Amino acid sequence: MDMKSILEQAEAYDHQLPEFPGGLEVGSQALAAYLDSTILKPDATQEQIHNLCLDAQQYGFAAVCVNPIFTTRVTRFLKGSMVKNCTVVGFPLGAVPTSIKTSEALLYVKEGAEEVDMVIPVGLLKAGSYGYVLSDIAAVAQEAHKHHALLKVILEMGLLERREKIIGCLLSQAAGADFVKTSTGMMAGGATVEDVELMRRVVGKDMGVKAAGGIRSLADARAMLKAGANRLGTSAAVKIVQEAAAETGK
Repeated sequence: MDMKSILEQAEAYDHQLPEFPGGLEVGSQALAAYLDSTILKPDATQEQIHNLCLDAQQYGFAAVCVNPIFTTRVTRFLKGSMVKNCTVVGFPLGAVPTSIKTSEALLYVKEGAEEVDMVIPVGLLKAGSYGYVLSDIAAVAQEAHKHHALLKVILEMGLLERREKIIGCLLSQAAGADFVKTSTGMMAGGATVEDVELMRRVVGKDMGVKAAGGIRSLADARAMLKAGANRLGTSAAVKIVQEAAAETGK
């Protein structure tokens, strides 16, 4: 899709979004498979990362998401496991050149990352430099896919106006990303039900939507899945599945 078509579609969606394709009603026992258990705080220790991986394997989480310095360690910890190794690119501001992001992505996938969550240059999206944002995402998508890794695009929805959110989703889709993601969790405004539903309406049923930022309870998780997310990033993954288990009496 060319830029003219993207902007025309964004204009149409700004007036009326497509019909909501539906969210997920996930049972308590299946919930873990939708969770990315996350530690991205600057003071994370090796022991905490090890425990994160042990918990992820015990509960059957979709992935663990950690800062890149721990990627090789996570590769070792998760060896033989179904849990995916996820890390971040251009984190947390997205304000580095594309060449840096692609170099990061290449390094991390070689170290064992199977999923990459990249931050877009939010200021350039807001300034209308859509061509740059599109090529930024496309370059990282190409590098990730070349090594069989998924790409999730962090839009930082709390910093965007409605039309900017729509354009960000459409650019991510046109660039070949696998998921759009609400936020880094580092800025004001994490995941909201309204933003997740908007994202799902814009990208349709076939692209992934990851909600992240402020998801701390079973109720939060269910609300995000119902709104259209099919992956949840949270530092409270264990708490959430334990809530779910308590609910079923197991």
